[in-house]
Amino acid sequence: MVWGLRGAKARSIAQRLFLSAIMWSVALLLVAGVIISGIYRRTTEQAFDQRLDVYLRAIVADVAAPGDDPRLEPGQLGEPQFELTLSGWYWEVTRLDVEKPEFRASRSLFAAHLPRLSTLGVQAGLGGSRSGYATGPEGRRIRIVEREIDVGDSGVYLVQVAATTGEVEAQIWWFDVALAVTFGVLAIALAGAAAMQVRFGLRPLRALQEEVSAIRQGARDRIDGVFPEDLAPLAGELNLLIASNRQILERARTQVGNLAHALKTPLSVLINDARSESTPLAEKVEEQARIMSDQVTWYLDRARAAARTHVIGAVTEVEPVAAALVRTFEKIYAGRGLAFSVEVEPGLRFRGERQDFEEMIGNLLDNAGKWADRQVAIRASRQIDAEAGRPWLEIVIDDDGPGLPQETRASALARGRRLDETKPGSGLGLSIVSDLVAVHGGEVKLEDSSLGGLRVRALLPVV
Repeated sequence: MVWGLRGAKARSIAQRLFLSAIMWSVALLLVAGVIISGIYRRTTEQAFDQRLDVYLRAIVADVAAPGDDPRLEPGQLGEPQFELTLSGWYWEVTRLDVEKPEFRASRSLFAAHLPRLSTLGVQAGLGGSRSGYATGPEGRRIRIVEREIDVGDSGVYLVQVAATTGEVEAQIWWFDVALAVTFGVLAIALAGAAAMQVRFGLRPLRALQEEVSAIRQGARDRIDGVFPEDLAPLAGELNLLIASNRQILERARTQVGNLAHALKTPLSVLINDARSESTPLAEKVEEQARIMSDQVTWYLDRARAAARTHVIGAVTEVEPVAAALVRTFEKIYAGRGLAFSVEVEPGLRFRGERQDFEEMIGNLLDNAGKWADRQVAIRASRQIDAEAGRPWLEIVIDDDGPGLPQETRASALARGRRLDETKPGSGLGLSIVSDLVAVHGGEVKLEDSSLGGLRVRALLPVV
């Protein structure tokens, strides 16, 4: 028995909308964060380069000044760290037009030399200056700006100013942390806004679901309420579908009834005419006509049941139907002194028409009454299918009769199969019940009863 779809459930529309909004928001925030972080890094580097370029211009001015041996005085650049050994702030002037390059450098550079950006593949910018990263003294990462100048007879010089990038990297790191925290808070706020938007936007769908659920449970016969223009056509189409379903089923019932009347009348005539004669042919005609009548009855009952199961919103209260049937059979079997007991869980409702439910339970009680010695018990309760996780209605009928062997239980549910000709009936009772239950998506099981006889367990859809 399959009560619903198995396997992984598809995500709901709300989940899909929420997750897609979150994914796009996070993706856009990440892209924006990378772009903003890159812009800030570039801006910070440019500001640092401008600071170094100020010192570079001062040194270039000193180099280009008239005189045979221009030198910078201590503190002239306004940066004391140029005078501290390996402080991380350096300048160096290299004369390039002589066979052996001549160097002048800040005291902070000590005996080391700055690497040349031109040899590292850094292209010159506007004005012939270069800026970039390199490895400086003590293996520390430094930012260098350099420029070549030609002072005529005084020579060609490479002027370089450098500083460690710790200050720049610290500023960039703190900016990235602040940016990540800000965007994280913004992502949480966007997630909350997306959840509220999805919840508000899908509210009409939930209202439509509640209306359809009310129809399925038999509380209403059509969809009412005001819906947005996107959903209003759907609600109208559903109402038309429900009305069309009822009309089609009503026509099917009428046609089935007409067919039953059209077939049973000729068959009754054949049986009566054959019964008036005692010839072998008449007996054979009567026998086959009765078989045909039983077959017509069985198939028409099945057709009626199949049509009724598709009635939208059909719901039957279990307790009053079970109690009425028990009172009826108590009267039928009063001569045998049978005791009928009924136990129904409050509020149980069968998803289907009352006529079907009465026919199923009535056949089962009738069968139990035929075989019981003194007692028949019926119990109805709501159970949960452990495999599918959906509720169903369980009807259990016990009797204290002789029971039924395990090997003959499958045959007892076969159409027209009679296990004991001494009992009255056509043999269609249990088969009709089995077919009706199957049409409703359930099943019938035959088991040993706690009363000593047979237990019939019927599983049916429940509201």
